[in-house]
Amino acid sequence: VPVVLTISLATFFIGHYFFNIEMQDAFLRSIAVLVISCPCAMGLATPTAVMVGIGRAAKNGILIKGGDTLEKLASIKNIVFDKTGTLTTGKFIVSEFTALSGKEENNIKNIIYNIEQHSSHPIAKSLCNAFKENYSPLKLSGITEDKGKSISAKIENNTYTIGSSKIYSSDIQHDLFVLKNNELIATLNINDELKINTDSVISTLHERGYITTLLSGDKKEKCNNISTKLGIKTTFSEQLPIDKIEKIESLVNVNKTAMVGDGINDAPALAKATIGISLGNATEIAIQSADVVLLNNEDLSQLPETMQIGKHTLLTIKQNLFWAFAYNIVAIPIAVMGLLNPMWGALFMAFSDVIVIGNSIRLRYKKIF
Repeated sequence: VPVVLTISLATFFIGHYFFNIEMQDAFLRSIAVLVISCPCAMGLATPTAVMVGIGRAAKNGILIKGGDTLEKLASIKNIVFDKTGTLTTGKFIVSEFTALSGKEENNIKNIIYNIEQHSSHPIAKSLCNAFKENYSPLKLSGITEDKGKSISAKIENNTYTIGSSKIYSSDIQHDLFVLKNNELIATLNINDELKINTDSVISTLHERGYITTLLSGDKKEKCNNISTKLGIKTTFSEQLPIDKIEKIESLVNVNKTAMVGDGINDAPALAKATIGISLGNATEIAIQSADVVLLNNEDLSQLPETMQIGKHTLLTIKQNLFWAFAYNIVAIPIAVMGLLNPMWGALFMAFSDVIVIGNSIRLRYKKIF
Protein backbone atom coordinates (compact mmCIF):
# COMPACT_ATOMS: atom_id res chain seq x y z
CA VAL A 1 0.00 0.00 0.00
CA PRO A 2 2.72 2.56 0.81
CA VAL A 3 4.47 1.74 -2.48
CA VAL A 4 1.29 2.21 -4.52
CA LEU A 5 0.43 5.49 -2.75
CA THR A 6 3.98 6.73 -3.37
CA ILE A 7 3.76 5.85 -7.07
CA SER A 8 0.37 7.57 -7.31
CA LEU A 9 1.63 10.80 -5.68
CA ALA A 10 4.84 10.72 -7.72
CA THR A 11 2.78 10.32 -10.91
CA PHE A 12 0.86 13.49 -10.10
CA PHE A 13 3.73 15.72 -8.94
CA ILE A 14 6.32 14.58 -11.52
CA GLY A 15 3.82 14.70 -14.36
CA HIS A 16 2.48 18.14 -13.44
CA TYR A 17 5.62 19.93 -12.24
CA PHE A 18 8.39 18.29 -14.30
CA PHE A 19 6.62 17.36 -17.55
CA ASN A 20 4.14 20.25 -17.52
CA ILE A 21 1.14 17.96 -17.83
CA GLU A 22 -2.12 19.71 -17.05
CA MET A 23 -3.25 19.30 -13.45
CA GLN A 24 -6.46 17.49 -14.44
CA ASP A 25 -4.62 15.01 -16.66
CA ALA A 26 -1.95 14.41 -13.99
CA PHE A 27 -4.66 13.93 -11.39
CA LEU A 28 -6.48 11.40 -13.60
CA ARG A 29 -3.23 9.48 -14.09
CA SER A 30 -2.74 9.42 -10.33
CA ILE A 31 -6.29 8.15 -9.81
CA ALA A 32 -5.79 5.52 -12.54
CA VAL A 33 -2.76 4.16 -10.67
CA LEU A 34 -4.84 3.79 -7.49
CA VAL A 35 -7.76 2.17 -9.31
CA ILE A 36 -5.74 -0.32 -11.35
CA SER A 37 -3.67 -1.38 -8.34
CA CYS A 38 -6.67 -2.05 -6.09
CA PRO A 39 -5.62 -5.23 -4.22
CA CYS A 40 -8.95 -7.05 -4.57
CA ALA A 41 -7.39 -9.86 -6.58
CA MET A 42 -4.62 -10.35 -4.00
CA GLY A 43 -7.22 -10.34 -1.22
CA LEU A 44 -9.21 -13.02 -3.03
CA ALA A 45 -6.23 -15.18 -4.01
CA THR A 46 -5.99 -17.25 -0.83
CA PRO A 47 -9.56 -17.43 0.60
CA THR A 48 -11.18 -18.42 -2.70
CA ALA A 49 -8.67 -21.25 -3.26
CA VAL A 50 -9.02 -22.46 0.34
CA MET A 51 -12.82 -22.36 0.13
CA VAL A 52 -12.86 -24.44 -3.06
CA GLY A 53 -10.22 -26.86 -1.70
CA ILE A 54 -12.13 -27.49 1.53
CA GLY A 55 -15.37 -27.85 -0.45
CA ARG A 56 -13.85 -30.40 -2.81
CA ALA A 57 -12.46 -32.37 0.12
CA ALA A 58 -15.81 -32.33 1.94
CA LYS A 59 -17.61 -33.49 -1.21
CA ASN A 60 -15.31 -36.52 -1.25
CA GLY A 61 -15.84 -37.35 2.43
CA ILE A 62 -12.74 -35.58 3.79
CA LEU A 63 -13.29 -33.06 6.58
CA ILE A 64 -10.51 -30.46 6.87
CA LYS A 65 -10.47 -28.11 9.85
CA GLY A 66 -9.38 -24.70 8.53
CA GLY A 67 -7.47 -23.22 5.64
CA ASP A 68 -4.10 -23.33 7.41
CA THR A 69 -4.44 -27.12 7.55
CA LEU A 70 -4.69 -27.25 3.75
CA GLU A 71 -1.48 -25.26 3.40
CA LYS A 72 0.32 -27.47 5.97
CA LEU A 73 -0.74 -30.60 4.06
CA ALA A 74 1.27 -29.39 1.08
CA SER A 75 4.47 -29.31 3.16
CA ILE A 76 4.22 -32.82 4.66
CA LYS A 77 7.22 -35.10 4.09
CA ASN A 78 6.66 -37.89 6.68
CA ILE A 79 3.46 -39.86 7.24
CA VAL A 80 3.30 -41.91 10.44
CA PHE A 81 0.69 -44.68 10.81
CA ASP A 82 -0.77 -46.35 13.85
CA LYS A 83 -1.38 -50.04 13.18
CA THR A 84 -4.51 -51.26 14.97
CA GLY A 85 -7.67 -49.80 13.46
CA THR A 86 -5.72 -47.64 11.01
CA LEU A 87 -3.73 -49.94 8.75
CA THR A 88 -5.67 -52.96 10.00
CA THR A 89 -9.39 -53.46 10.44
CA GLY A 90 -9.22 -53.39 14.23
CA LYS A 91 -11.63 -56.33 14.28
CA PHE A 92 -9.63 -58.94 16.12
CA ILE A 93 -10.38 -62.66 16.12
CA VAL A 94 -9.46 -64.70 19.18
CA SER A 95 -7.41 -67.45 17.57
CA GLU A 96 -6.45 -69.16 20.83
CA PHE A 97 -7.81 -69.01 24.38
CA THR A 98 -6.17 -71.08 27.11
CA ALA A 99 -7.38 -71.26 30.69
CA LEU A 100 -4.78 -72.67 33.04
CA SER A 101 -5.55 -76.02 34.63
CA GLY A 102 -8.21 -75.90 37.30
CA LYS A 103 -9.65 -72.61 36.04
CA GLU A 104 -13.18 -72.40 34.72
CA GLU A 105 -13.00 -71.23 31.12
CA ASN A 106 -16.49 -69.73 30.84
CA ASN A 107 -16.07 -67.85 34.11
CA ILE A 108 -12.82 -66.26 32.89
CA LYS A 109 -14.45 -65.28 29.59
CA ASN A 110 -17.27 -63.63 31.52
CA ILE A 111 -14.75 -61.72 33.66
CA ILE A 112 -12.94 -60.56 30.51
CA TYR A 113 -16.21 -59.37 29.00
CA ASN A 114 -17.26 -57.45 32.13
CA ILE A 115 -13.91 -55.69 32.41
CA GLU A 116 -13.22 -54.99 28.73
CA GLN A 117 -16.62 -53.38 28.12
CA HIS A 118 -15.27 -50.41 30.08
CA SER A 119 -12.50 -49.81 27.51
CA SER A 120 -12.77 -48.18 24.06
CA HIS A 121 -9.66 -49.89 22.69
CA PRO A 122 -10.27 -51.95 19.50
CA ILE A 123 -8.92 -55.09 21.20
CA ALA A 124 -11.37 -54.61 24.08
CA LYS A 125 -14.28 -54.28 21.66
CA SER A 126 -13.20 -57.43 19.83
CA LEU A 127 -12.92 -59.42 23.07
CA CYS A 128 -16.39 -58.29 24.10
CA ASN A 129 -17.72 -59.39 20.73
CA ALA A 130 -16.00 -62.78 21.06
CA PHE A 131 -17.19 -63.50 24.61
CA LYS A 132 -20.64 -61.89 24.63
CA GLU A 133 -22.32 -65.30 24.76
CA ASN A 134 -20.64 -65.92 28.12
CA TYR A 135 -21.85 -62.65 29.63
CA SER A 136 -23.57 -62.36 32.96
CA PRO A 137 -23.29 -59.14 34.97
CA LEU A 138 -20.66 -58.87 37.68
CA LYS A 139 -20.12 -56.13 40.23
CA LEU A 140 -16.89 -54.30 39.42
CA SER A 141 -15.00 -51.66 41.34
CA GLY A 142 -11.70 -49.82 41.01
CA ILE A 143 -11.62 -50.04 37.23
CA THR A 144 -8.24 -48.76 36.02
CA GLU A 145 -6.95 -48.59 32.46
CA ASP A 146 -3.27 -48.09 31.74
CA LYS A 147 -3.37 -46.88 28.13
CA GLY A 148 -1.55 -49.17 25.73
CA LYS A 149 -0.77 -51.64 28.49
CA SER A 150 -3.64 -53.12 30.53
CA ILE A 151 -7.02 -52.74 32.20
CA SER A 152 -7.86 -54.03 35.67
CA ALA A 153 -10.79 -54.18 38.09
CA LYS A 154 -11.77 -55.67 41.43
CA ILE A 155 -14.40 -58.43 41.60
CA GLU A 156 -15.28 -59.83 45.03
CA ASN A 157 -12.04 -58.52 46.56
CA ASN A 158 -9.95 -60.13 43.82
CA THR A 159 -8.02 -57.95 41.38
CA TYR A 160 -8.15 -59.07 37.75
CA THR A 161 -5.82 -57.59 35.14
CA ILE A 162 -5.93 -58.08 31.37
CA GLY A 163 -2.98 -56.82 29.37
CA SER A 164 -0.05 -57.33 27.06
CA SER A 165 3.35 -58.84 27.77
CA LYS A 166 4.20 -55.62 29.63
CA ILE A 167 2.29 -56.97 32.65
CA TYR A 168 3.64 -60.54 32.58
CA SER A 169 6.86 -62.03 31.28
CA SER A 170 6.66 -65.51 29.81
CA ASP A 171 8.91 -67.80 27.82
CA ILE A 172 5.98 -68.63 25.56
CA GLN A 173 4.79 -65.72 23.43
CA HIS A 174 1.14 -64.71 23.83
CA ASP A 175 -0.72 -61.56 22.84
CA LEU A 176 -2.71 -61.12 26.06
CA PHE A 177 -2.49 -62.33 29.63
CA VAL A 178 -5.20 -62.54 32.30
CA LEU A 179 -4.02 -62.24 35.91
CA LYS A 180 -5.86 -62.81 39.17
CA ASN A 181 -4.09 -61.12 42.05
CA ASN A 182 -0.95 -61.06 39.87
CA GLU A 183 -1.22 -64.80 39.22
CA LEU A 184 -1.63 -65.96 35.61
CA ILE A 185 -4.97 -67.67 34.97
CA ALA A 186 -5.37 -67.47 31.16
CA THR A 187 -3.65 -66.48 27.91
CA LEU A 188 -5.06 -65.30 24.58
CA ASN A 189 -3.76 -64.96 21.04
CA ILE A 190 -5.53 -62.66 18.61
CA ASN A 191 -5.30 -62.01 14.87
CA ASP A 192 -5.97 -58.86 12.88
CA GLU A 193 -5.91 -58.28 9.13
CA LEU A 194 -5.01 -55.37 6.86
CA LYS A 195 -7.73 -53.14 5.49
CA ILE A 196 -8.47 -53.54 1.82
CA ASN A 197 -6.23 -51.60 -0.60
CA THR A 198 -3.78 -50.68 2.18
CA ASP A 199 -0.82 -51.95 0.16
CA SER A 200 -1.80 -49.87 -2.89
CA VAL A 201 -2.35 -46.75 -0.75
CA ILE A 202 1.11 -47.04 0.85
CA SER A 203 2.64 -47.75 -2.56
CA THR A 204 1.02 -44.61 -3.98
CA LEU A 205 2.39 -42.52 -1.12
CA HIS A 206 5.88 -43.92 -1.72
CA GLU A 207 5.65 -43.09 -5.43
CA ARG A 208 4.81 -39.49 -4.52
CA GLY A 209 7.89 -39.18 -2.35
CA TYR A 210 6.44 -39.53 1.15
CA ILE A 211 8.40 -41.29 3.88
CA THR A 212 6.17 -43.70 5.80
CA THR A 213 6.63 -44.93 9.37
CA LEU A 214 4.75 -47.45 11.51
CA LEU A 215 4.25 -46.40 15.14
CA SER A 216 2.37 -48.95 17.24
CA GLY A 217 1.96 -50.35 20.72
CA ASP A 218 1.73 -53.87 19.32
CA LYS A 219 4.44 -56.52 19.49
CA LYS A 220 7.62 -56.16 17.49
CA GLU A 221 7.06 -59.33 15.46
CA LYS A 222 3.56 -58.32 14.34
CA CYS A 223 4.63 -54.77 13.50
CA ASN A 224 7.60 -56.00 11.47
CA ASN A 225 5.36 -58.39 9.52
CA ILE A 226 2.98 -55.54 8.64
CA SER A 227 5.87 -53.26 7.64
CA THR A 228 7.37 -55.95 5.43
CA LYS A 229 4.06 -56.54 3.65
CA LEU A 230 3.55 -52.81 3.01
CA GLY A 231 7.14 -51.78 2.30
CA ILE A 232 7.35 -49.48 5.32
CA LYS A 233 11.04 -49.19 6.19
CA THR A 234 10.86 -47.53 9.63
CA THR A 235 9.00 -49.30 12.45
CA PHE A 236 8.56 -48.43 16.11
CA SER A 237 6.79 -51.19 18.06
CA GLU A 238 5.63 -51.71 21.67
CA GLN A 239 5.21 -47.95 22.11
CA LEU A 240 3.26 -46.46 24.99
CA PRO A 241 1.34 -43.18 24.43
CA ILE A 242 4.20 -41.17 25.96
CA ASP A 243 6.65 -42.95 23.64
CA LYS A 244 4.52 -42.05 20.62
CA ILE A 245 4.62 -38.38 21.58
CA GLU A 246 8.42 -38.44 21.83
CA LYS A 247 8.78 -40.19 18.46
CA ILE A 248 6.45 -37.71 16.74
CA GLU A 249 8.29 -34.75 18.26
CA SER A 250 11.63 -36.06 17.01
CA LEU A 251 10.22 -36.59 13.49
CA VAL A 252 8.59 -33.14 13.40
CA ASN A 253 11.94 -31.56 14.29
CA VAL A 254 13.42 -33.08 11.11
CA ASN A 255 10.52 -32.77 8.62
CA LYS A 256 6.87 -31.77 8.55
CA THR A 257 5.03 -34.89 9.74
CA ALA A 258 1.45 -36.16 9.52
CA MET A 259 0.17 -38.74 12.01
CA VAL A 260 -2.68 -41.08 11.06
CA GLY A 261 -4.44 -42.76 13.99
CA ASP A 262 -7.80 -43.59 15.47
CA GLY A 263 -7.51 -44.46 19.18
CA ILE A 264 -7.28 -42.75 22.55
CA ASN A 265 -3.62 -43.78 22.64
CA ASP A 266 -3.02 -41.84 19.42
CA ALA A 267 -4.72 -38.58 20.45
CA PRO A 268 -1.66 -36.94 22.07
CA ALA A 269 0.52 -37.89 19.08
CA LEU A 270 -2.11 -36.53 16.66
CA ALA A 271 -2.02 -33.21 18.49
CA LYS A 272 1.81 -33.09 18.43
CA ALA A 273 2.14 -33.83 14.71
CA THR A 274 2.23 -31.08 12.10
CA ILE A 275 -1.06 -32.52 10.84
CA GLY A 276 -3.19 -35.04 12.71
CA ILE A 277 -5.37 -37.28 10.54
CA SER A 278 -8.11 -39.41 12.08
CA LEU A 279 -10.84 -41.72 10.80
CA GLY A 280 -14.60 -41.29 10.96
CA ASN A 281 -15.06 -44.25 13.31
CA ALA A 282 -12.22 -43.18 15.62
CA THR A 283 -12.65 -42.35 19.29
CA GLU A 284 -14.09 -38.92 20.00
CA ILE A 285 -10.87 -37.61 21.53
CA ALA A 286 -8.87 -38.72 18.47
CA ILE A 287 -11.28 -36.88 16.16
CA GLN A 288 -11.08 -33.75 18.31
CA SER A 289 -7.27 -33.89 18.31
CA ALA A 290 -7.04 -34.34 14.53
CA ASP A 291 -6.89 -31.63 11.85
CA VAL A 292 -8.33 -33.91 9.15
CA VAL A 293 -11.01 -36.60 9.43
CA LEU A 294 -11.38 -39.29 6.74
CA LEU A 295 -14.99 -40.48 6.70
CA ASN A 296 -14.31 -43.67 4.75
CA ASN A 297 -13.70 -46.25 7.48
CA GLU A 298 -13.21 -49.24 5.19
CA ASP A 299 -9.78 -48.29 3.84
CA LEU A 300 -7.26 -45.44 3.57
CA SER A 301 -7.97 -44.60 -0.08
CA GLN A 302 -8.89 -41.02 0.88
CA LEU A 303 -5.43 -40.33 2.29
CA PRO A 304 -3.53 -39.84 -1.01
CA GLU A 305 -6.45 -37.72 -2.22
CA THR A 306 -6.20 -35.55 0.90
CA MET A 307 -2.49 -34.93 0.34
CA GLN A 308 -3.07 -34.04 -3.31
CA ILE A 309 -5.88 -31.60 -2.49
CA GLY A 310 -3.52 -29.86 -0.07
CA LYS A 311 -0.77 -29.60 -2.69
CA HIS A 312 -3.05 -28.35 -5.46
CA THR A 313 -4.74 -25.83 -3.18
CA LEU A 314 -1.37 -24.28 -2.32
CA LEU A 315 -0.44 -24.35 -6.02
CA THR A 316 -3.68 -22.53 -6.85
CA ILE A 317 -2.95 -19.89 -4.18
CA LYS A 318 0.50 -19.29 -5.70
CA GLN A 319 -1.00 -19.05 -9.20
CA ASN A 320 -3.60 -16.54 -7.98
CA LEU A 321 -0.97 -14.38 -6.29
CA PHE A 322 1.18 -14.51 -9.41
CA TRP A 323 -1.65 -13.30 -11.63
CA ALA A 324 -2.63 -10.58 -9.16
CA PHE A 325 0.93 -9.25 -8.87
CA ALA A 326 1.69 -9.66 -12.58
CA TYR A 327 -1.45 -7.74 -13.47
CA ASN A 328 -0.42 -4.82 -11.24
CA ILE A 329 3.19 -4.84 -12.45
CA VAL A 330 2.02 -4.53 -16.08
CA ALA A 331 -0.93 -2.17 -15.53
CA ILE A 332 0.63 0.41 -13.17
CA PRO A 333 3.28 1.63 -15.68
CA ILE A 334 0.55 1.92 -18.33
CA ALA A 335 -1.52 4.06 -15.93
CA VAL A 336 1.56 6.20 -15.06
CA MET A 337 2.11 6.97 -18.75
CA GLY A 338 -1.47 8.17 -19.08
CA LEU A 339 -2.52 5.39 -21.45
CA LEU A 340 -5.26 4.14 -19.11
CA ASN A 341 -8.39 6.05 -18.27
CA PRO A 342 -9.59 5.48 -14.65
CA MET A 343 -12.93 4.19 -16.00
CA TRP A 344 -11.16 1.54 -18.07
CA GLY A 345 -8.87 0.89 -15.12
CA ALA A 346 -11.89 0.03 -12.95
CA LEU A 347 -13.10 -2.43 -15.58
CA PHE A 348 -9.72 -4.13 -15.94
CA MET A 349 -9.30 -4.26 -12.19
CA ALA A 350 -12.57 -6.17 -11.90
CA PHE A 351 -11.42 -8.45 -14.71
CA SER A 352 -8.38 -9.45 -12.63
CA ASP A 353 -10.75 -10.54 -9.85
CA VAL A 354 -12.62 -12.71 -12.33
CA ILE A 355 -9.36 -14.40 -13.40
CA VAL A 356 -8.41 -15.19 -9.79
CA ILE A 357 -11.87 -16.48 -8.89
CA GLY A 358 -12.03 -18.52 -12.10
CA ASN A 359 -8.66 -20.12 -11.38
CA SER A 360 -9.85 -21.04 -7.88
CA ILE A 361 -13.05 -22.58 -9.21
CA ARG A 362 -10.93 -24.60 -11.65
CA LEU A 363 -9.50 -26.42 -8.59
CA ARG A 364 -12.94 -27.93 -8.03
CA TYR A 365 -12.89 -29.76 -11.36
CA LYS A 366 -9.23 -30.26 -12.28
CA LYS A 367 -7.74 -33.74 -12.28
CA ILE A 368 -5.27 -34.01 -9.39
CA PHE A 369 -4.29 -37.69 -9.61
